[in-house]
Amino acid sequence: MSNKPSLPQGTRDFGPEVVRKRQYIFNTIRSVFELYGFQPLETPAMENLETLMGKYGEEGDKLIFRILNNGLDNTAKHQQAREDFEKVLEGKNVKGITERALKYDLTIPFARYVAMNHGQLTFPFKRYQIQPVWRADRPQKGRYREFYQCDADIVGSNALLNEVELTNIYNDVFTQLGLTGFELRINSRKILAALAEFCGGAEKMVDITIAIDKLDKIGLDKVKDELSQRGLNEEQISTIEKYLLIDGNNEEKLNQIEQLLGHLETGKKGIEELEFVNRQSGVSNLVIDFTLARGLNYYTGIIFEAKAPATVKIGSIGGGGRYDDLTGLFGVPNIPGVGISFGVDRIYDVMDELKLFPEGVYTGTQVLFFNMGAEESSKAFSTMQLLRKQGVRCELYHESVKMDKQFKYAEKKNIGFIVIIGSAEIQNNTGVVKNLKTGTQQTVSLADLSNKLFI
Repeated sequence: MSNKPSLPQGTRDFGPEVVRKRQYIFNTIRSVFELYGFQPLETPAMENLETLMGKYGEEGDKLIFRILNNGLDNTAKHQQAREDFEKVLEGKNVKGITERALKYDLTIPFARYVAMNHGQLTFPFKRYQIQPVWRADRPQKGRYREFYQCDADIVGSNALLNEVELTNIYNDVFTQLGLTGFELRINSRKILAALAEFCGGAEKMVDITIAIDKLDKIGLDKVKDELSQRGLNEEQISTIEKYLLIDGNNEEKLNQIEQLLGHLETGKKGIEELEFVNRQSGVSNLVIDFTLARGLNYYTGIIFEAKAPATVKIGSIGGGGRYDDLTGLFGVPNIPGVGISFGVDRIYDVMDELKLFPEGVYTGTQVLFFNMGAEESSKAFSTMQLLRKQGVRCELYHESVKMDKQFKYAEKKNIGFIVIIGSAEIQNNTGVVKNLKTGTQQTVSLADLSNKLFI
């Protein structure tokens, strides 16, 4: 018996209609990236495992898809190989078993690219990248194991003007897509570092950010329990609770954080950065959110998270931040950077749920030429080729069958117009043009057929 075809969990096929809608999102994002002076880049689907490991924090490293080395079938019988394989299953790295992995995001491969090519790049280097990434996550609504990211990064500049531009890129893209209810939340890792310093030292930073990053999922009480399990005392946890309960508009939040952490140098710098971006961006949906932690180890300054409109229960649809020495991980220090990412799969789900895709997105073929016989189809084909040269997307029905069947084909494919060239039309050098949406039709000279008729 043949196996029933299926897909790996967390992956999807995309049919023509879905692909068109996704391309609409990709093209909107790409056009905004280009408008802001970013250049395209692509990197391989797989990276060396050592390139990725240790860059995404404790939780992120567990979600990296490792690729088994070739030839393991022959060695798996041996005791050492079995022991090595057990270590891999525990999340450890064993070169004999796995040396490569699917890329987890686009940022670390980009940093690797910059480190390898910094001698040839013009800085600041502004790149965008639209490619799939893979995460060994538990599949659920809005969370997939294979999904696309659309990133924009600027490296080689410390200027906060870059952060201001990135907030505006988010705003421009979401406005063009019709996502008017989005929120762009920002915080600074410097403020989180100051909180860690205030609660016992820099070594507490990872413990605190990992716990805070789970606030939306598990709630304040369970965050406090996790902080306790991670070794923080009651006084430290009380300080973190005060921090997490800061509320009000952006100005009020900045005043409150000033009182809590403004006496620390790191905290003061973080507050100044947030004040600058808040003042300069001009984005009305910008929200300062001190609960935003983004548990990736490489962020050092401003961090971003874009939230879907509250009417849709999907959550984050983008994020990013500043990383002042990411290329230093690859032996090329002192190249600061900042970047953002769009979660296209989630953006798609939000737009689909809110019915935000414009009607034109669904249209592939604009005009169907009916097949009325051998001589008629030959004339239809030559006429169709002239329309294609004018940019009209058209096709000729593949065989001469009843007109009812050809009409149904046009309707199922959402084709807006049909052209009928029968024997009478050949003699008169005309064609019958019918608008399937309005039901109106007209007889037109073939010499006058043009793209203007099919708008």
